[in-house]
Amino acid sequence: MSVAFVKEESAETASETLLPDRPVSPHPNLVTEAGLKALEMQLQEARAAYDAAGAIEDVNERRRQAAGPLRDLRYLRERVRTAQLVPPPTSNETVAFGSTVTFVRDGGREQTYRIVGEDEADPKTGSISYVSPVARGLAGKSVGDVVSVGEQELEIVAIS
Repeated sequence: MSVAFVKEESAETASETLLPDRPVSPHPNLVTEAGLKALEMQLQEARAAYDAAGAIEDVNERRRQAAGPLRDLRYLRERVRTAQLVPPPTSNETVAFGSTVTFVRDGGREQTYRIVGEDEADPKTGSISYVSPVARGLAGKSVGDVVSVGEQELEIVAIS
């Protein structure tokens, strides 16, 4: 029988489906309640994508389609397992995990960010990771405090 009619995967095809693991941060996996729910939802979506890929008949295509969801499943299982839920701050006196902080940069530009976990941080939508240089500089400070972050000075004008 000709190998053209046999559905065996080649070594090249098999190696294409081995994706490296997503890097896991060395920092504690602090999360807000919304962040934990988002991780759990992403985990469900990855499971669904993996299950859908499992229904593909062609073994090579099934492996290709399953590679991404499988990698995401490994990452998200670990992130949900290690998540440390941090309750919302009880006070707006100082900047803490979960706080929304408004500050003014040297040039007069005002910015507002919520300090959240690494997986839920998205500066475009107004959230930054608690391990970011800006969040680290602001942590524990109060309204009116000026902090240096890199070559910038930030003055805290509001905490909520």
